[in-house]
Amino acid sequence: MIDTDPAKLFAKGVDAIKNGDMVSALAFFERVTSIDSTPVNRAYLAFCIARERGQFKKAITMCEEALREEPENSLHYLNLGKVYILSGQRTDAMRILREGLHHGEDKDIVNEMIKLGMRKPTVIPFFKRENLLNKYLGVILTRLGLR
Repeated sequence: MIDTDPAKLFAKGVDAIKNGDMVSALAFFERVTSIDSTPVNRAYLAFCIARERGQFKKAITMCEEALREEPENSLHYLNLGKVYILSGQRTDAMRILREGLHHGEDKDIVNEMIKLGMRKPTVIPFFKRENLLNKYLGVILTRLGLR
């Protein structure tokens, strides 16, 4: 018998993601979205599509639509950030994840940011990060405990 309860399908999909079973997660979120197309369901489906099928443009569009519908839900920022990470857009991912933290403290967002490796702002903002002056001033100030 096929399960048609959206709450159960959603829970199974989230569990599948946590267990690394993305194929099952994709199937659960496709099924739950066909039954109940909420922004949260579509955002998780978008992440699964990006991860399993590599359809990054479609996934980004789906996450952005969910974000427009529920701009205060930090889960949408998390899923969009993950899609950006998968597509190699680290700068956009960090921007979206930071924005997501403004809408609620989410340990998953913080974990993603830690995985990405948060960087401190440059010492001299009008120079590029690669500038030798910025590099060495940053190292010296960090060792002195001033940064």
